[in-house]
Amino acid sequence: MTTHHWSEEVFAAMKARGIGTVATVPDGGLTRLLKLCEADRDSRIVTLTTEEEGIGVLAGLWLGGKRGMLAMQSSGVGNCINALGYAGTLRAPCLMLITMRGQWGEFNPWQVPMGQATPKVMEAMGVKCFPVDRAAEVGETFAAAADLAFNGDFAVAVMVGQRVIGAKGFGK
Repeated sequence: MTTHHWSEEVFAAMKARGIGTVATVPDGGLTRLLKLCEADRDSRIVTLTTEEEGIGVLAGLWLGGKRGMLAMQSSGVGNCINALGYAGTLRAPCLMLITMRGQWGEFNPWQVPMGQATPKVMEAMGVKCFPVDRAAEVGETFAAAADLAFNGDFAVAVMVGQRVIGAKGFGK
């Protein structure tokens, strides 16, 4: 019996929509998706030094007629606040897949403030947010969010909850 992972549905939605580049600060919750992208000769991963660089990468791709997405952990959202203004000002699509921390089962109190603030911060910057707490809904939510981003030139974030990615720990 093979197990199906939500990242496979996200990857299929990416391919169906011509999303060829993933800008990312890698996170454990994104590992399966990033491995699918690495194995695909038509996909490209741009590893960032900090998350806000991804906003510029996505704007550049859009200006060049290409599509990309930003994949990051919620702790990196705080780094993007100022750069998110570019997407709104340019009316450039900005599709983000965010693995959440500071929620269900969080062991690290440092992750809680940004994890709890992420939806409010993103909405304050004009980002349309779609939280997902069931693995079976991640793929369809991502597909719908991608369509909204690219058809309407919006900044859109799919926030994959900790119930989906699992609570992390220090090897315990």
